[in-house]
Amino acid sequence: MDHALPRLVGEDVQVPCADGHQRRYVNLDYAASTPMMADVWEAVEAFVPYYSSVHRGTGYKSQIATDAFEDARHDVARFVGARPSDHVVFVRNTTEAINVLAAALPAGTRVLSSPVEHHANMLPWRKHDVRLLPFTRSPEHLLEATEAALRSSPTDLLAVTGASNVTGEVWPLAELASLAHRFGAQLLVDAAQLAPHRAIDMAATGIDYLALSGHKLYAPLGAGALVGRMPDDGEPLLHGGGAIELVTLDDVIWLDAPDRFESGSPNVIGVVALAAACRQLLRVGMDTIAAHERLAVRYLWDRLATVPGLELYSLWPGDSTDRIGVATFNLDGYRDPLLAAILSAEYGIGVRHGCFCAHPLMAELRGYDDDDMREFAAAIRAPGPNPHHPGAVRASIGVGTTAADIDRLVAALHSIERFGPRSEYAYDGEHDEYSPRALAA
Repeated sequence: MDHALPRLVGEDVQVPCADGHQRRYVNLDYAASTPMMADVWEAVEAFVPYYSSVHRGTGYKSQIATDAFEDARHDVARFVGARPSDHVVFVRNTTEAINVLAAALPAGTRVLSSPVEHHANMLPWRKHDVRLLPFTRSPEHLLEATEAALRSSPTDLLAVTGASNVTGEVWPLAELASLAHRFGAQLLVDAAQLAPHRAIDMAATGIDYLALSGHKLYAPLGAGALVGRMPDDGEPLLHGGGAIELVTLDDVIWLDAPDRFESGSPNVIGVVALAAACRQLLRVGMDTIAAHERLAVRYLWDRLATVPGLELYSLWPGDSTDRIGVATFNLDGYRDPLLAAILSAEYGIGVRHGCFCAHPLMAELRGYDDDDMREFAAAIRAPGPNPHHPGAVRASIGVGTTAADIDRLVAALHSIERFGPRSEYAYDGEHDEYSPRALAA
């Protein structure tokens, strides 16, 4: 499972545990935010002395910073296989990228999406005319449902994930692009989870728009990108300096893309880090990374299946399903926030818990129907304590994950299932979190 993979900052960090011992931290929360690659940190350190404002500054540092900022567009475009006509718009993250596109498209754009999406690729489309596909149980079912939906009603944009942040399934993007184009639609891909794990070629696949985040791409400094041919007359999400050709007291003339969509002072250091990550991942080779992670995720799922009382969640079951390094589960007898707290406090293992900004998908996986969710919403709006969300625990892996890390997680789960926690845990009802109170005798 070990290849010539990037070095990560903080790989050997020791953390205190509830028994008073220090343990090497096992990071199984890559899907939330990745560690920083050492090469990215080195690129940031080399740039920081020259950090300055970009665009229109005549000072030497401003010119250096502007060149670095603009050169980063080429690095990102190359990483995702963009077409020469595509724009690279720098934003804070995938959420902002999709909101930028939603604002730029004409009012009433007819959007087809899915209930599997992260909220970032769900909520922005509600200002338009949006329809949702059904939950599907295989790639073939997804393609059949997509074709039927496209055939039944005119569609301008198909907006889907590249890989689920909850269940890890990789979506058949080339086939979806072909279907979208056949029926006169464009394809937007939320690649926040896909980009760190698989090679992307927008031109070859037929992706029209793509959104990604640096903090999931081993460059966690608050920069992301929206890539695609932006509308010439699109409305900017943010109105302000840096995107303007001329302002009068009653008129505004916007710049062309990409500047039109980048109002305000940008996160130059974040953009430099994102570009460095793209270069380094291409040097290592995304096929090398994918090969490492396919072995790791298969090992993760196989080992988790040995834990009694553990339920793994998936939309598309089966060993042949292409899946990024995500495994979401629950263990009998333990609510997800408690299980996550035990793994952290007693074993030094970092995971994520909750609904992962994908409430409809988690409700489906947990068996909650529409009536259940309406009752749940009413209970949240009512006075008093909020009900517990139908959550789970998510372990997610990346280039730094080893077989030993997975073994640590599985051994911890076996121990918890058999012997229970060794500490007592205090419950914080306001935040629905647990923290260790004392080490049990």
